[in-house]
Parts: sequence; structure tokens; C-alpha cells
Amino acid sequence: MAKSITILIGTITGTAELVAEDVAPVLEAAGYQVEILDMDGLTPDILCDNDLVLICTSTYGQGDVPDNAMALYEALDVHQPDLSGLHYGIIGLGDSTYADTYNQGGVRFDNLLRELGAQRVGDVMRHNASSDELPEEAGVAWARQWVELLAK
Repeated sequence: MAKSITILIGTITGTAELVAEDVAPVLEAAGYQVEILDMDGLTPDILCDNDLVLICTSTYGQGDVPDNAMALYEALDVHQPDLSGLHYGIIGLGDSTYADTYNQGGVRFDNLLRELGAQRVGDVMRHNASSDELPEEAGVAWARQWVELLAK
């Protein structure tokens, strides 16, 4: 049976979706079966039913998760499921122009998942929209390192 990774997308403008679509082939080349899902309408079951997820999210407003990810984030916070069997990674997208809230969408998911017992693999990727690096290129480079950590 193939190893699987579910990529969960939190986005307003679609950038996180573009990053996820570019990261998926890296994961597939490493032998993973990849499913990409927008967070719209998802329940905490998506995290309870998977062993490995990659959250690809932007930051919105005053350091919030995007609108399409808010219901899932709040449901996790309210229901507090045991996620001790979950391993995850986070690709966070933000803009350092907003210093106080830079990349807080990814940070908020990271903090909540750890609080629920999930184990992060590797560091949170924090892309800066004010840099010259394209988020898709940064995501692919990060994913190449991430799959090496997963293999250990």
C-alpha cells in the first residue's frame, strides 16, 4: 500500500493552492500518494483519519487563518480531538510588511496541532511575499528537504 499525504489548503487569493500543486509532484516522486483538498467544509475528521498531512496556508487580516480554513481551525479548537497519531508539515505564506502578524496563519495551525498532540516533521516553512523568491519555488525546495526528513 502506498504511503499517502493529504495536502490541506487555506487560501484567499489562490497562492497556497498553486504552491500545493507544485509541491505534490515532489511528494509523488518520493513515493507518496497525494490528495489535495481545500479546507472549505472539512471537519476535524480529516486530521483524525490521516497519518500525515501537509497544511499549506496563507495568513489573512490580523494574523488569522484564511476564511476557507476558519471553520476547520475553530472546530479543532472547540472539539480538541486527540491527534497524537498525526504527523504534519506546514507551508506558511505571509508578508513581512505586516511584521506583527507575519505568517501567523501557519503559526496558528502549528500551535493548535501541537496542542492536540500531533507531531510536526521539520520546521514550518515561512515564505515572505516581500522577498524575490516565488512561493512555489520556495515550497518545492522545502518539500524536497521535508521528504528526506519523512524518510528517517
